[in-house]
Amino acid sequence: MTKNAELKGSSFTLSVLHLLDDDLASAMQVLSEKVNQAPAFFKGAPVVVDISQLHAEPDFALLKSTIEETGMLVVGVTGCKHNQIREAANQAGLAVMNPAKQSRINDPIQTPTKVITSPVRSGQQIYAKNADLVVLNHVSAGAEIIADGSIHIYGVLRGRAIAGASGQKEAHIFCQNLQSELLSIAGTYWLSEAIPEEFAARAVKVSLSNDSINIEHLSL
Repeated sequence: MTKNAELKGSSFTLSVLHLLDDDLASAMQVLSEKVNQAPAFFKGAPVVVDISQLHAEPDFALLKSTIEETGMLVVGVTGCKHNQIREAANQAGLAVMNPAKQSRINDPIQTPTKVITSPVRSGQQIYAKNADLVVLNHVSAGAEIIADGSIHIYGVLRGRAIAGASGQKEAHIFCQNLQSELLSIAGTYWLSEAIPEEFAARAVKVSLSNDSINIEHLSL
């Protein structure tokens, strides 16, 4: 019998938009400002909306259409406290999602480190699946390097570096010269203007601390 489709389990990294109050207009203003700083990074990006801190049931159709005006795609919501809210989200065409529990049994098999010796030029994307990524050259503005593990850059980092792409919060980014457009670990990210001036063009180590980006000078 010919197979027309197969249903298999997989995992993807999704950004989560945390709404901190019921003021949707203010939240969208902040989101639009972030998206405008890196439109290529956010265009078409799937996002899950965390509504756990809202006091009232949101208008899910309005929420979805408003967020998608920024170019991002709302694929689901999390933080639904009552069945009525879950049903309303489903009726709006949104998946109701629960945070996944970490399980070491299901961790992917780590593969050998991916090593890139040539410059990573604008428009290029390098992905190290289930592995660390080492770049022995420069990463140009407009380029993107991604690893499920940690990232090591032995040149100037001007593009985007995304470590822990499958959710590994223990991942790090090591860089000899930080001039990055975006730094991200396990879905938590900083755009360039969030990077303190003291770390600009310096050797640094980037990690997660209490689910926030942490940057330290790298002693050589």
